[in-house]
Amino acid sequence: MNRRTRRTLLIVAAVLVLLAVAIFLRAKAPPEAARLLPESDGILYVNLKPLRAFVPKDAKPPTRAPEYQAFVDATGIDWERDLDQVAIALHRMSDPNGPNGPVAYSMVLVGKLTGNKLNAWLAANAASREYYAGTTVYNIPSEGRTVRVAQIGYDMLAVSNTPTPEQIHSMIDRHRTAALSLPGSTLLGRYYHDVPLLSIAWGIGQIGLPFSKSGAISIFGVDLQLPSDTTIVASVAPTLPITKSLHLQGLLKVRVEEIAKNEQTAASQAATLNTLVSLFQHISMPLADTPVNNGFKELVKTAEVTQRRDRVVVTATVSPSLFATGAVDEKSLPLPPTSAAAPASK
Repeated sequence: MNRRTRRTLLIVAAVLVLLAVAIFLRAKAPPEAARLLPESDGILYVNLKPLRAFVPKDAKPPTRAPEYQAFVDATGIDWERDLDQVAIALHRMSDPNGPNGPVAYSMVLVGKLTGNKLNAWLAANAASREYYAGTTVYNIPSEGRTVRVAQIGYDMLAVSNTPTPEQIHSMIDRHRTAALSLPGSTLLGRYYHDVPLLSIAWGIGQIGLPFSKSGAISIFGVDLQLPSDTTIVASVAPTLPITKSLHLQGLLKVRVEEIAKNEQTAASQAATLNTLVSLFQHISMPLADTPVNNGFKELVKTAEVTQRRDRVVVTATVSPSLFATGAVDEKSLPLPPTSAAAPASK
């Protein structure tokens, strides 16, 4: 092999290595929709494309509310069909009794969401407009708040209901510099590396804020004994190996990690969560035999709680039917009227 051939092979090998590194770093980087979000207390992200694969083709579409049907007719946009990704920033409000409640939202929506019909609908429903950095921001009144909407890309919408326009301005600015490999918010930089690879849905930071009740996190009417400002890293990812089996039980893995203040707090939280897992296992037993309820039963049956120093990790396996056909109806659960307690032993 002559010198020129060796040099050519070395150059090709170097290019392939650089390409592999670039692909790896791209896979580890947060999705662009999440990187465009402003500074916040928590972030939620869902990639809806793979979740749609779990929806049966013969599934009956849900009945649309008249207001939503009017929106679909006017814009041609159906969120269930056209929305591909959702990234949501959670902003804690200083006054939980204000128009926003305990938390305000900023969102980046990705999908087939643009067009003249949508522009016309936004213009017709906006009380006013603002022109910022070459982008039109539509100010739409809603239940005592102002919802600001801007088209920031051919397939992207930015939405925010925060009291000031600072957050939507930030998303517009971040989109203008996205080509410069914008790293995203402080929260992403601090915790995104804890999100498992290939996760199709995840949340980081104070993601319990929407479930806050009297300063604690409450789900299905059960007090989780966790402060609403608890730092949590949660994710939903496919289990491996991924197959095309007709029976999709056990295809998705749910992982929730609480970052406690110290090991002692983590030990106490782990004991509380183990009690709550036992409670949910107990109350899920009498649920009717439906795809949604069976998915919920599988979720709580496979739930495990472990403690690793100052972190408490809860893992479980869930059937895609829990996502494909809806969530468990809170009213169908035989929950105790007061805060959670372990079922009495016999």
